[in-house]
Amino acid sequence: MYRYILKRIFMLIPVLLGISLIVFSIMSLTPGDPVRLMVGDSATNEEVQKIRDEMGLNDPFFVRYFRYVKNALQGDFGESYRSKVPVYNEIFARFPNTVQLAVWGTLFSILISLPIGVISAIKQYSFVDKASLVTALLLTSMPSFWLGLMLVLLFSLKLDLLPATGVDSWLHFVLPSITAAAPTVSILIRMTRSTMLEVIRQDYIRTARAKGATERIVVLRHALRNALLPIVTVIGINFGFLIGGAMIAETVFAIPGLGTLLISSVRMKDTPMVMASVLFVAILISFVNLVIDIVYGYIDPRIRSEYARH
Repeated sequence: MYRYILKRIFMLIPVLLGISLIVFSIMSLTPGDPVRLMVGDSATNEEVQKIRDEMGLNDPFFVRYFRYVKNALQGDFGESYRSKVPVYNEIFARFPNTVQLAVWGTLFSILISLPIGVISAIKQYSFVDKASLVTALLLTSMPSFWLGLMLVLLFSLKLDLLPATGVDSWLHFVLPSITAAAPTVSILIRMTRSTMLEVIRQDYIRTARAKGATERIVVLRHALRNALLPIVTVIGINFGFLIGGAMIAETVFAIPGLGTLLISSVRMKDTPMVMASVLFVAILISFVNLVIDIVYGYIDPRIRSEYARH
């Protein structure tokens, strides 16, 4: 098990190098001059070129890339072109807001999706099953920004129940979490239903019922536990997505998170900030995937025994 974890950690090195090269290439090859964006149109070309020389932006591509990698390995990810502060200071200042949004959104999707998916599978083709299908289709079809705006209009402006912007308390994360989790809810409902239908038709489920086990024990202990593996995978993937891609919810509800930071940095051609943000999110997502693999071992004893042999 420990060797497997170490192997996954070492595999992260080439992944991060590949991501850094791709992002650095995109930021270097796309149109736009970060110095011109910083100083404005009033600066002369001579002044712009002087600043570019001081920042090393006129050096060849691979010289700049390997210099960045060398500094990053030493813990220096550079300063933001826009704010002139170390990039990780701003990342860590915004990171808690994004994590809260991701955690609340994931919990909301789990609490809503799992019960509906299980009931839909147990009562296949019933009214509940058909209603869950319609709900999943509606949530999949609705754009996240439109849903967020509708929630603000209803719960903030009309009913005055929940705040529309800010991050001062957990109430500020209710509407953004619902907005961010809506696509995940639809996916988890259908995933839970399909995996539960596959499991409850297995022979060992019929055997458990024949031995006199109650329906509650059959569903929760035998069926749901064996159906959890693909569900956990989807939950982990969507948690990583919420960490790295919740910019729509953050923008609609004015949450200062990683998503809005990344978007504004791309617009300003702030390469150090974009590089550090993407690498930080990549490390987090890789860690989430590693945790999912470890959780597999606790859910399924067969996988745990496979880990033990390695």
